[in-house]
Amino acid sequence: MRVSFSTPLRAPAGAQAGRANNPDMLCINTIRTLVMDAVQNANSGHPGAAMSMAPIAYTLWQNTLNYDPTAPLWPNRDRFVLSIGHASMLLYALIHVAGIRQVTDGKVTDEPALSVEDLKQFRQFGSKTPGHPEYGHTTGVETTTGPLGAGCGNSVGMAIAEKWLAARYNKPGFTLFDHHVYTLCGDGDMMEGVSSEAASLAAHLELGNLTWIYDSNRISIEGSTEVAFTENVAERFAAYGWQVLELKDANDTATFTDLLARAKAETRKPTLIIAHSVIAWGAPHKAGKASAHGEPLGAEEVRETKKVLNWPEDSSFAVPDAVLPHMRAGLGARGAAARTAWEALFASYRATHPHEAGELDAIFSGTLPEGWDADIPLYPTDAKGTASRASSGEVLNAVAGRLPWLLGGSADLAPSTKTLLTGEGSFQPAQWGGSYAGRNFHFGVREHAMGAIVNGMALYGLRPYGAGFLIFSDYMKAPIRLSALMGLPVTYIFTHDSIGVGEDGPTHQPIEQLVQLRATPGLVTLRPADANEVAEAWRYLIANRSGPAALALSRQNLPTLDRTRYAPASGLAKGAYVLASSEQTPKVILIATGSELSLAVDAYEILSAQGVPARVVSMPSWELFEVQPQSYRESVLPCAVTGRVVVEAGSAIGWDRYAGPTGAIITMNGFGASGPASQLLKHFGFTVDAVVNAARTQLG
Repeated sequence: MRVSFSTPLRAPAGAQAGRANNPDMLCINTIRTLVMDAVQNANSGHPGAAMSMAPIAYTLWQNTLNYDPTAPLWPNRDRFVLSIGHASMLLYALIHVAGIRQVTDGKVTDEPALSVEDLKQFRQFGSKTPGHPEYGHTTGVETTTGPLGAGCGNSVGMAIAEKWLAARYNKPGFTLFDHHVYTLCGDGDMMEGVSSEAASLAAHLELGNLTWIYDSNRISIEGSTEVAFTENVAERFAAYGWQVLELKDANDTATFTDLLARAKAETRKPTLIIAHSVIAWGAPHKAGKASAHGEPLGAEEVRETKKVLNWPEDSSFAVPDAVLPHMRAGLGARGAAARTAWEALFASYRATHPHEAGELDAIFSGTLPEGWDADIPLYPTDAKGTASRASSGEVLNAVAGRLPWLLGGSADLAPSTKTLLTGEGSFQPAQWGGSYAGRNFHFGVREHAMGAIVNGMALYGLRPYGAGFLIFSDYMKAPIRLSALMGLPVTYIFTHDSIGVGEDGPTHQPIEQLVQLRATPGLVTLRPADANEVAEAWRYLIANRSGPAALALSRQNLPTLDRTRYAPASGLAKGAYVLASSEQTPKVILIATGSELSLAVDAYEILSAQGVPARVVSMPSWELFEVQPQSYRESVLPCAVTGRVVVEAGSAIGWDRYAGPTGAIITMNGFGASGPASQLLKHFGFTVDAVVNAARTQLG
């Protein structure tokens, strides 16, 4: 990146660096040395950025951040996101010196979140200080980071959540939500496309409550960023519509404090502060070098760096007595006063606005309002049926009417994904015809950012959804994985789920995407077969708080089954259930999901009419089925019945576990083609005759 000024000194003069009588510098160097010691002790990690950003991070926390270390769950706290997750020791050192209290089972304790002993266990198995920050694992970590750019996207979602909560719940005389979101990012974040997507949307939405602090040290693993990254980042962000500020030297804490004030004063634009730094600043031989990015400095370089910093050379994990009290007098006192005032305000708010206070209680606790599912429809038998995307839209709106914090949108596909909330406005600045209280989000053609943003919204207790075509889940793999890692109850609505897409052709026809989703630990994938299974899918995923869910829905109409003739759709909650079965032990079991279930039902009726004992199993979710007791799984798929036929218009990978070694698997073995859906389904073998013939082959 082009800069307009000279590079800061690679190593300071020793006498200027330590400033032992300066409590701020004492804290900064404590953070630096804890970083060095932890990485060296682990013989693994990334010391450079954490060392150079110590003045920035400390100054933000000590002088600006509205955060009470004794109440790390306080709803109106400022958020700090370390998007450069590889610099995790910077955050861990801050958590320790700030005195953040441990949260266990949702309750704040009197124990420190991280002790010096925890820092000594950096990157060790089972420690509270893993290689990259993990939400829910370490108190004080607001989101899981590591994949670069993800934290930037999360922070946009957080800023959106703050705006929405403020617009809905702030009342005259009661400003409950007015906090700021700060993100520390780096050169790698700036290169990742997700950060660009998120930054573009943040400017459009006028998120003045968002500040990114960009550590521009111009070093990556491969050396100077000039090998791949020479753009003018300042001009790029100015073009997006951000306020762009520059800090000549990351060690200039006074100027940085002024820039933070300017960032908060700008209420209509997000702010990018470009902080020019030298990686591993202070290290006499490795400052400014790629070798300081992702490996320990080495024992001798650590010792020499401490000498430069006027630090005891042979000390290890030293925290001077003055450090913790100094941060308690700054960050701690300011945060405690703000939190105490907020709690008094909320108590008055509760008396004046009890309904809204009750909603906030539910959001903070992750509970649902009583009767949230009362309006979920029951669909009558219909041979023509409806597309599961359409019935999903109906159920979504039925639930949203009773769950105000269910909100979301699509990557420019809402009319196709049927995810617009009727009667609700758009989340937009007033100049674009909406308001920050709107529940319909327009993410634009930004699938990756959409996934990262809804994760950030979920971290506030909201129940967000992001929608798109199943084929484009490829663009969202990273945020889907991260929502699963964090256990966030995000809903991903994916329509156009098979070659039934038809004329759009193989570029838009998902084949391997279901496998990919099912392979993601912690993600529940649901492929409902008719409107009533769709209703039950929503009933499950809204009630579930333990992780994300993906809905795979059809473009084409699906017959609504006669539930007086076949088993109720409530069986979906168990992942798979017997839809219909002969009274005698079946000789063949037909297993199907989604749009292909109707083929299995029709084949079952033909086989039954011909005297063949058969069974139909609807299997909308592998994940839900696998957690059922063995006795239930055996009742649905008896081991003794080896005659089996699986039908799904997707990849065959994984279906062998249910088909068994001798079962037939009717799936896709390549990409699709362009043409009317009915022709494609016939061409690729998804017909009733094909299922019947496969079943007869199973009979021997």
